[in-house]
Amino acid sequence: MRRFGAVVGLRPEHHEEYLRLHRRVWPAVEARLTESHFTNYTIFVRGDMLFAYYEYTGRDYRADAAAVANDPITREWWTLTDPCQQRLDGTPEGEQWAPLTEVWHLD
Repeated sequence: MRRFGAVVGLRPEHHEEYLRLHRRVWPAVEARLTESHFTNYTIFVRGDMLFAYYEYTGRDYRADAAAVANDPITREWWTLTDPCQQRLDGTPEGEQWAPLTEVWHLD
């Protein structure tokens, strides 16, 4: 199992829309993530910042992440959520969320 954290800005004018969307995440989006071995997926909000945490339990992260990214329903979901977000300086090219480096963990 691998742990991941990421951060992105939340546009103030889309704050409530983003929260509304996530009160009812589309079941097909959740199913795709589950099928691709993404578990314990959590998004936190503080002011105008979003923090995501998830665990990956599969064996081929690149292939599973590509399956999520290429899923038509997930891509449609992102057309609603991405405009609510603001990429942060230093976010890798082609990524929406900036990865975080794990510093400490307690089981």
